[in-house]
Amino acid sequence: MYPAELVLPMREDLTEKGFKEFVSIEDVDNSLNNSKGTSLVVINSVCGCAAANARPAAKIASEHSTTPDNLYTVFAGFHNDATNQVRKYCLPYPASSPSMALFKDGKLVHFIERHHIEGRPAELIAENLTAAFDEFC
Repeated sequence: MYPAELVLPMREDLTEKGFKEFVSIEDVDNSLNNSKGTSLVVINSVCGCAAANARPAAKIASEHSTTPDNLYTVFAGFHNDATNQVRKYCLPYPASSPSMALFKDGKLVHFIERHHIEGRPAELIAENLTAAFDEFC
């Protein structure tokens, strides 16, 4: 598990933009099981592609004219139980971080895996997200 002081600025990068943080299994289940409408979950991490690509893309997409009803984040390597629970909702996709999942009425409808984030500019990832927002939100 990463030290709290190390991950705090990386967590705040999204929570300061209005993303609610999952810190427990109960947070995940209560939010995704009882969710009507759409929810974006960003599985955040300490890696460079999260800093350079994933978090900036999520923030850009959160400014789009059409957005999910709920914005969530969970930090891999820090809130491990919550992260593992989110990953159960993302099956059949393998665990990867960073990654992004869009749910509609609790069902996974769009997923961006790490290999779709690495090496791609944030703007391109944001376009992928906003196209999904336009389709499902």
